Amino acid sequence: MAPLFDWWAKDSHRGTPVVVKMENPNWSMVELEGPSEEDFLTTDSPSRLGRDKSRNKNAKQLTWVLLLKAHKAAGCLTSIATAMVTLGSAIKRRIHSGRTDIETTDIDRENENPTVKTRFYTFIKIFLWLSVLLLGFEVAAYFKGWHFGAPHLQLQYLLAMPFGFQDIFDSLYSRWVLFRVEYLAPPLQFLANACIVLFLVQSIDRLVLCLGCFWIRFKNIKPIPKQDAVADLESGENGFFPMVLVQIPMCNEKEVYQQSIAAVCNLDWPKSKILIQILDDSDDPTTRLLIKEEVNKWQQEGAHILYRHRVIRDGYKAGNLKSAMNCSYVKDYEFVAIFDADFQPAPDFLKRTVPHFKGNEELGLVQARWSFVNKDENLLTRLQNINLAFHFEVEQQVNGIFINFFGFNGTAGVWRIKALEDSGGWLERTTVEDMDIAVRAHLHGWKFIFLNDVECQCELPESYEAYRKQQHRWHSGPMQLFRLCLPAIIRSKISIWKKFNMVFLFFLLRKLILPFYSFTLFCIILPMTMFIPEAELPAWVVCYIPATMSFLNILPAPKSFPFIVPYLLFENTMSVTKFNAMISGLFQLGSAYEWVVTKKSGRSSEGDLVSLAKKETKHQRGSSEPNLEELKEEIMQQDQKDKKKKKHNRIYMKELALAFLLLTASARSLLSAQGIHFYFLLFQGISFLLVGLDLIGEQVQ
Repeated sequence: MAPLFDWWAKDSHRGTPVVVKMENPNWSMVELEGPSEEDFLTTDSPSRLGRDKSRNKNAKQLTWVLLLKAHKAAGCLTSIATAMVTLGSAIKRRIHSGRTDIETTDIDRENENPTVKTRFYTFIKIFLWLSVLLLGFEVAAYFKGWHFGAPHLQLQYLLAMPFGFQDIFDSLYSRWVLFRVEYLAPPLQFLANACIVLFLVQSIDRLVLCLGCFWIRFKNIKPIPKQDAVADLESGENGFFPMVLVQIPMCNEKEVYQQSIAAVCNLDWPKSKILIQILDDSDDPTTRLLIKEEVNKWQQEGAHILYRHRVIRDGYKAGNLKSAMNCSYVKDYEFVAIFDADFQPAPDFLKRTVPHFKGNEELGLVQARWSFVNKDENLLTRLQNINLAFHFEVEQQVNGIFINFFGFNGTAGVWRIKALEDSGGWLERTTVEDMDIAVRAHLHGWKFIFLNDVECQCELPESYEAYRKQQHRWHSGPMQLFRLCLPAIIRSKISIWKKFNMVFLFFLLRKLILPFYSFTLFCIILPMTMFIPEAELPAWVVCYIPATMSFLNILPAPKSFPFIVPYLLFENTMSVTKFNAMISGLFQLGSAYEWVVTKKSGRSSEGDLVSLAKKETKHQRGSSEPNLEELKEEIMQQDQKDKKKKKHNRIYMKELALAFLLLTASARSLLSAQGIHFYFLLFQGISFLLVGLDLIGEQVQ
């Protein structure tokens, strides 16, 4: 048996046994390390001594293994290609089915000139096509042997290159390099250095604010009302309960009117000392009837509440508030609390804010912090929560503690009516009436207090379309206001330091410089330096300082640390909207006065749902008019129809153009082996692509 065994071992066991599995659509294989030939040989076999000890694999089986591996790799490449084709088809379908922001609706025609609207987009498209052309030129030069590891070139060598028919491309490219070195790189480098300086100044300002916030926390500094005011509140009806007017301006917001009205009617304040005004600017008759019926229900419950509707709806929110303040009975009230339609103040809101006014005659405003019932709804709301948490806990709190001035947030605040009247009242000249009244009140010597520990619940925009329009209004309005208020600031009697703070820090640095350098540096200059490598942007500008600033911004919302990278990319993506809005407001372009009510979803916290359920049982005891019951049935039928409507995405052409511009620049950076720049441009381009295709946040109906 030994010779037979030796023969089998000699001819049968060669190489590595391979088990091949057939799986559709790809091959897969499992390599098994088989026993060596020595394991098949007996101790007394004469062939064992003469056989080579090397364990070479059989050539045939090795060939099969390599072929199967190559087939598997080809299958992977095919899968990747299929996935890319599928993604491209999905993008194509979204573009065909979606609505672009270049298209003009009836509302847009009233608010905005289409020529002005597309001018910025045309500017971006020119840069995009230029970058694609240059990328093709650079790739051809790369394969011709032009490899530049650094931007410093030997100009004498380029000038000495021979010119001939065969060297036409080399000569053309050398002339292009000389042209960009002499004429393009110097102004681009100057602009880059200027933006870097602005970037550093703004970063220092952000760092100082964070240090101020740290000091406030370390020393436990916070505004505290006088003890006698608190004691008066605890003494009952005879304590410090001044006359308070509560105003809720709203316009076609049927999703949230019930919860906001219920919240203010449950405020813990003597009913004889409070009056609630529902300032309804709705032009939808169905919504008007619903809100009016809700007010009637609460009047039957004993709430001191009034419904007010304007016939002439001029001036948006500012005109609504101004009209309400002209009522004759307002003179009987000392303070006014303002809440937007989606805000739900806690029952003790007035008891925690109004006492700060007692004994402090210079105090004009007490502002509370916002909290959000839908901050974890999607990625967009999470990123907004990071921004607004920093705004309230750092910016508003530090400015309130150290200089007693900050921008009024338009809601969740209590004003001294005398301060409003002394400052000229509400004006309709800008889209940021809240910031306007705050600036004028500060110029008249009134002080502000921010309460970081008093929160008022509200909603965040859940769709990118709503958030984009909100940010456009928030960034165009301050530039309108800056043009109007600058002469008054210069002529005012406030100190030089306060003038400097208002002009440079409040307006220029945080409202103008921030969106300017953010868009110009990271969306225009950085891609251009890839095609003009003689102008450089250091790695610390592209990566390290932005990462540090994002880390500081996310500190007030520590649970959001996993989203630090998406936050950094999304903020740069939003710089397009903010820059466009800033330019529109600064130069009074067509979209500067566009006002769109932010879309609400009507979400409530669990506590609010319980309280509303209790109130609903009480309301069922009363009777409703027949026409209102029919109206409710019609609304329910309309809601069912709305649910059946398909949601569509909106295609944002400026963001898409910038996405391809940045991706093109990232491809060019590979030729120069610029690692950090490549990854930043790649991920920033992907971020622009996702936003441009409306893949962030909820879609709109």
